[in-house]
Amino acid sequence: MTPLRAVEAIERVLLDGFDPEAAPARANVPVPAGELLMMPAAAGRYAGVKIAGVAPANPGRGLPRITGSYLLLDGPTLQPLALLDGAALTALRTPAVTAAALRRLAAPDAAHLVLFGSGPQAYGHLDALLAVRPLTRLTVVARNAERAAALAGYGRELGLAAEVGGPAAVAGADLVVCCTTARTPLFDGALVPPHAVVAAVGSHEPDAREVDEVLVGRAELYVEARAVAAREAGDLIVAGVGGRQVWNLAELVLGEAPVPADRPRFFKSVGMAWEDLAVAAEVYHDSGGR
Repeated sequence: MTPLRAVEAIERVLLDGFDPEAAPARANVPVPAGELLMMPAAAGRYAGVKIAGVAPANPGRGLPRITGSYLLLDGPTLQPLALLDGAALTALRTPAVTAAALRRLAAPDAAHLVLFGSGPQAYGHLDALLAVRPLTRLTVVARNAERAAALAGYGRELGLAAEVGGPAAVAGADLVVCCTTARTPLFDGALVPPHAVVAAVGSHEPDAREVDEVLVGRAELYVEARAVAAREAGDLIVAGVGGRQVWNLAELVLGEAPVPADRPRFFKSVGMAWEDLAVAAEVYHDSGGR
């Protein structure tokens, strides 16, 4: 499964008429180690559910922060078809969702990516964005200097002019992607150029955010679904978007959402179950399933 195939799987579900606003809500259950997320979905020929764990202490133990499994079911009969690695699925579908949005929101000549974070999602987003955008330059911004340098080195292996930088690098960015566990803004939103697009994917809690109210106030706003963003998108909730227009991903993919060039575009992703289902079904097809 390539990043581009995952992007196309996400887009295909929306082009086929799926309404993300009608998708079932995610169940968040606090547990001693962190949080369990239960995410059911049904679309087309398939249904499925992901049970994911978020264990904040795991990285200190040398274990992944995100764990879990995905059960893919036959839609008409609900018979089990496949069990997938939930963490691997999340690492594939989250960048695919971002890439599906940014391939439409980025300026045609966008070449410089500023990437916040140095974990699996940062690597996945770099791969996915390279699959849909002709990037030439990468700036990595991360708390861990060693991991930031490793990600920049990976970027150079992919043919990019890559370096480690600081938050002020957003002033020269064409694309800014935030893949962190931050709960407070990572950079000054006033520095983002009007032509740039920003995506934030690191949180799904109403009181956590990676961008500030300055950027939100300046930007055209896009989310996966307005209903879920109103519950979980702290970047928008804390900023208080009020009655402003917020476009969803289906409207963007279908060409119904405007993409202005005179102000930043901001895409906020919290993760939705239908996205896992779309990519899981594609993986199942690749494995020989029908």
